[in-house]
Amino acid sequence: MSFPFFSPKDLQGAVVTVMGLGRHKKGSGVGAVKWLMRHGAQVVITDLKSEDELKESVAEVMLWYDEYRRAYPDREISKPIFTLGEHKEDDFQNAQLVVQNPGVPRESKFVQLARRQGITVESDVSLFLRFCPFPVYAITGTRGKSTTTAWLGEMLKTLHPKTVIAGNILHSPLEDLDWLLEESAPVPIVLELSSWLLESLENVEKPAEIAILTNVYKDHLDRYESFTHYKQAKELIFHHQTKKQVAILNADQEITKEIATRLSARTLWFSLSHLQGKEGAWVEEEKIVCELQGERKEICAVSELLLLGEHNVANALAAILGAMVAGVSLESIRQTLKTFTGLPGRQQKVFEKDGVVYVNDTSATSPEGVIAALKRFDDHPIILLAGGNTKGFTYEEMGEWIQKTCKQVILFDGTGTQMIEDAMKGVVPVKRVSSMKEAVMFASESAQSGDIVLLSPGGSSFALFKNEFDRGDQFNIAVAGLSFLSTSKKTAVIQ
Repeated sequence: MSFPFFSPKDLQGAVVTVMGLGRHKKGSGVGAVKWLMRHGAQVVITDLKSEDELKESVAEVMLWYDEYRRAYPDREISKPIFTLGEHKEDDFQNAQLVVQNPGVPRESKFVQLARRQGITVESDVSLFLRFCPFPVYAITGTRGKSTTTAWLGEMLKTLHPKTVIAGNILHSPLEDLDWLLEESAPVPIVLELSSWLLESLENVEKPAEIAILTNVYKDHLDRYESFTHYKQAKELIFHHQTKKQVAILNADQEITKEIATRLSARTLWFSLSHLQGKEGAWVEEEKIVCELQGERKEICAVSELLLLGEHNVANALAAILGAMVAGVSLESIRQTLKTFTGLPGRQQKVFEKDGVVYVNDTSATSPEGVIAALKRFDDHPIILLAGGNTKGFTYEEMGEWIQKTCKQVILFDGTGTQMIEDAMKGVVPVKRVSSMKEAVMFASESAQSGDIVLLSPGGSSFALFKNEFDRGDQFNIAVAGLSFLSTSKKTAVIQ
């Protein structure tokens, strides 16, 4: 069905169902609700979680509504309607538009009901792209997409300070849309897109001017029928691109090379080793080198990056290519590479005391993420905090790396936890815990000078925590609650 709204003004008085409010106060659901109310829609918010589970998000919506009413008493705005703890068919049959949170499966019977009724189903990002006139730089991948998005965004800010960085990293681009529509000159838009968000863009004809695929590993196999279906979702980032646009891919993966055979865009590559006969960026003799249109440039030494680990070198290479294509100066790129400190919850050193370092890597929700962290810190004995719900993973390789690098493993309950323990084959001592506080306390009692206490779960968080961010916050709070904290030194994010 064609999109029924030609401008945001057409939403005035429209009944819009937002499916999935979510627990993130700046996430897709809350961002969509605020924007839709601002434009006069009657918003129906429906979520399977209870009002108590969503109390922070509900409070955020109602606080915004009350403040808007006070600030603009003459404007029409409808109070939101909440259907929590369940979905009702009427909310999907009687709406003019359904906005689906990316966490809601597209196969949901309620989503399908709306489609059968001829009702358009969108996401917050697809709504944004339908109305935003400016160029979009899109990033996806199983690992590294958040860091690459933030890094590229910081580089673009040196060229255009108003650059928007949004998408999957807890900030809905709809929060920025209204002021963007007032801008006379183009503003760069950098979007991190999950596979679920990409699926919502199939019918949006606006292509990404630059599309980056960092890598593809097995993930979310609890959501997809197969790895092939997951890979196909990732490939949607290149949808509608022509030779006028640019695709940036990882040359170190066979799967991304195979995807590239189907692309129409100009293709650039990044690699941790020297590339022959290709445009792109790579590492050569411990230096980052870029070659575009036959012009070779040395960017900087790998050792000058603040973020360590091969995975972060790969993230840097992808961001460099995006920035150079977008016209960012070489000097600005170099400066950003040397000053960017990364994102919270991604191999983030949070505290150090008596030679023991505590690292928050809560965003490592797959075995590959855990392996990257174990490689990064393998020159220290590691006490690993892991476990949670599986997403269709196998853990054999992760188990091998645990055996090589860890002195102790502390496991949270979840559907994948026993699989992780089995993969270790009894080589490393295991302690099962029922809370983050218990885990951190046991780790602190077991640790000695030179050890790393590493939260890197290898699974989703929903068995014990609201989400991965809540898990990371609880880790930080538990570490802060240790009795020795008053003399400990807080350190910077060093992803």
